[in-house]
Formats: sequence, structure tokens, C-alpha cells
Amino acid sequence: MAQEWEIKALGSVCAATGEPFSDGQSLISCLIRGETGYERRDYSESGWASSSKDGVASFWKTTYHAPPPPTAEPLKKETAEMLLRQYMAKEDFSRINAIYILAVMLERKRILVEKDVQTREDGVKIRIYEHKKTGEVFTIPDPDIKLTELESVQSEVEGLLGLNAPEELPTPGESA
Repeated sequence: MAQEWEIKALGSVCAATGEPFSDGQSLISCLIRGETGYERRDYSESGWASSSKDGVASFWKTTYHAPPPPTAEPLKKETAEMLLRQYMAKEDFSRINAIYILAVMLERKRILVEKDVQTREDGVKIRIYEHKKTGEVFTIPDPDIKLTELESVQSEVEGLLGLNAPEELPTPGESA
């Protein structure tokens, strides 16, 4: 009968001293046979030298690489959602292009889900979005933004959100 082992990944602190490893630090990793199978332990070189080697089945020298810091989102989801909610509550459709772009951004972040597209008698498309968590429905007129207008709309939304980089915003034709 085959035995399954679940051996954890490299730790971030020394098993002997409890001190955190620093990026680029040499350390010793080992497998120790325990009651439930093999267990991995990671030691600084000084921690390894002072620890007992009883039960060690295998050991090797390795280098600790600190995980990269989490990448900050170029736009906080709450900010775009807050702004969209403000404009929708005021029924301020003077910024129809910005409202549409905000809705598309939230769709790409999987906060809003497009449920339907309806066309009014005057030919304007109405996109119906549902908020995934709350179930709220947003009806957003599609302003049919032209490629030539895109840069000015992106600048408008950047200004509203306090962003500087136009590449952070999706183009209206992209789908989620």
C-alpha cells in the first residue's frame, strides 16, 4: 500500500531559534520521521548546529528567498464602486461615459455581472448589471464610446479616481 506524504513548503522562521529568515540567507532544511510521517523543518545554520539530529532522515542546504510583497492593485475596488454608486444615486448622467467605464471596470474585477442588454426605442443600449454579493441591479446606458473618444474618457475617469496611468483602465470593448 502506497503511503502519501504531505510535506510543507519552506518555512520563514528557524525551527530551533524562532528567528525569521532574511532574504538570501543560507539555511538547512531537513525531513524528520515523526509518528504521522515525515515532517519538514528549516533551520538557520547556527540553529542547525545546536539542534539534535535524532530522527533526521534527510537534510540539505538551501537559500531562503523572501516572498515578494503583494502587488498593490492599481485601483481599489471600493473606490470605483463608491464612485459608481454616487453617480447612480444622484442620477447624474452628465458623466455617462465615466459611469459606463466604472461599470466595465467593476465587471472585470468580477464585482458586477452583466445580466442583460436591452435596446430602447431610441436605439440606446441599456446594460443591466447585478452586484455579485448584494444582488443589487444597476442599469447603465451604453454610450457607445468611439475609439477617438477613449483617451479623453480615460483621462476623465483617472481624474475622478486619482489615477495617473491610462493603461490601468480597460477599454470599453473588452469583456470580463
